[in-house]
Amino acid sequence: MLIVVGRLFFLQVFDFQHFDSLSENNRISIKPLPPKRGLIFDRNGVLLAENIPSFTLELTPENIPDLNKTLVRLKDIFSFNDEKLKEIHKTLRKHRKFENIPVLFKLSPEQIARFSVQQHLFPGVQISPILIRSYPQKEQMAHVLGYVGRLSSEDLMRVDASNYKGTYYIGKSGLEKTFETLLHGTVGIEKSETNVAGRPVRLLEKIRATPGKNLYTTIDMDVQQVAREALGDQSGAVVAIQPDTGAVIAMVSQPSYDPNQFVIGIDEKSYSALSQSKKKPLVNRAVSGQYPPGSTLKPLIGLAGLEQKKITPTSSVYCPGWYQLEGHEHKYRDWKRWGHGQTNLRKAIVESCDVFFYDLAVSMGVDSFSTYLQQFGLGHRTGIELTGEAAGNMPTRAWKKAVYRQPWYPGETVIAGIGQGFMLTTPLQLAMSTAALASRGKVMQPTLVYATEDPLKRILDLEQPKTIRHINLKNNRNWDVIFHAMRQVISSPYGTAHNVTRFARHRMAGKTGTAQVFSLGEEEEYNAKDLKRSLRDHALFVGFSPPKKPRIAIAVLVEHAAHGGGSIAAPIAQKVIDSYLDKYEEQSTP
Repeated sequence: MLIVVGRLFFLQVFDFQHFDSLSENNRISIKPLPPKRGLIFDRNGVLLAENIPSFTLELTPENIPDLNKTLVRLKDIFSFNDEKLKEIHKTLRKHRKFENIPVLFKLSPEQIARFSVQQHLFPGVQISPILIRSYPQKEQMAHVLGYVGRLSSEDLMRVDASNYKGTYYIGKSGLEKTFETLLHGTVGIEKSETNVAGRPVRLLEKIRATPGKNLYTTIDMDVQQVAREALGDQSGAVVAIQPDTGAVIAMVSQPSYDPNQFVIGIDEKSYSALSQSKKKPLVNRAVSGQYPPGSTLKPLIGLAGLEQKKITPTSSVYCPGWYQLEGHEHKYRDWKRWGHGQTNLRKAIVESCDVFFYDLAVSMGVDSFSTYLQQFGLGHRTGIELTGEAAGNMPTRAWKKAVYRQPWYPGETVIAGIGQGFMLTTPLQLAMSTAALASRGKVMQPTLVYATEDPLKRILDLEQPKTIRHINLKNNRNWDVIFHAMRQVISSPYGTAHNVTRFARHRMAGKTGTAQVFSLGEEEEYNAKDLKRSLRDHALFVGFSPPKKPRIAIAVLVEHAAHGGGSIAAPIAQKVIDSYLDKYEEQSTP
């Protein structure tokens, strides 16, 4: 059996180039049989990427008596312009003359009919059936799936080129690129003896192509759609994760784009419109966007303070509305100008008191709490199965010295205590760290892959959750202190996200945040209405639900929002959580 399998693989891949070269000198035709690309589904079998039948116009230059004249006549039949004609010439130069070279894709029935009645006048030109990649969810899944595009010479340098004979596209971004080898499959061959006219007269050998494997993602399209609709036309990102598995339930980045336009080759004008847009629709904000986390870090910084015994659950500071370092004149303002008064950790999280965390950050030192936060997945890439992931930044004194060749200043520690300054996170990192907090220190590897499937055997191979680490506390009651405060962010009338309770179907624990885009002077007032949109603060929210036994953790970021995280980002999170728990709590009920 092993000998047979070995022979099959040798013929399909390694021996293909040998026969390929023979066909130039002998009357032996080697026709590649491209494999069917694997399909992509959501976790429940909703189709996300498929292959649809289509027709392409192919040219075999060595069989065309007058190539230039033929192309001019084809231009009239298929009504393409001079730019397309130049593109076809460029494509033909990249291939060998005996190859069947596709030059036009997605032919309409009218085009096929016009050519068919004249095909006898065009030796070396034929219409061939092919399968074209299609994304039925369009913009909804663009940043997760990515897209396939026309094979380039650069692409062929990173793969086994002989395994791509007869294949016209390859994964360019997203899961399509990451799992290219799995999705692509293995090329087959059909070796025939041909006559002088190039017509096959005898089949010598045929080896069927091996189809690519199907990919089941962790995404739930129902929840994904709710997240996208909740975010609406606002620029931003939503990431929802299962705390116990690391499975990403929803990943939305807005604005988005339709990946279908890349499949057969996007025109230069359309690509420029996307790539040069100020809204950056091609960027996956969920993994590539880096933003100051703002006050969403306060629960983790508070936990670090408890663990390092810099504070207790009952210790408090007085907040007059500003904070001043000893020996310095500058005053660091609280968002509440008149202050919060005497404030302990619970109140500081519920009301998002800045002064409490200014003081705590200075007490701990930036190296101490930045290093502590990194345990939760902040400040480095998560390793999710997508390209272009940003690392974020949890700054230390050594980091600044290495990057800027400058010392760390005390004021930088102050603002780092509320997630500003050099602190940067991605929405995925915020969701991951919130999931780790919700699971009491169990840090799971975020993943978008639920299972793979051999389409011939129809057997699912489930991916197993991967635990990165367990964060063990010196005092486990500190988890409860933080959870209680995060629940009151929503349930307390003084909580910064209290308004979401009016519409909530499920209880949630969380923390609001506001990420400053630019700094205000001591006496300046922030008024979003007076600012250009690009200078407005970002609104953030992180949370989990149900509070006692979390099944979903979430991070929401809305760029340049008119209001803060409690009024803009938290309602989005609540809608996503409600949609998920409505669906899965009902399914788990006996």
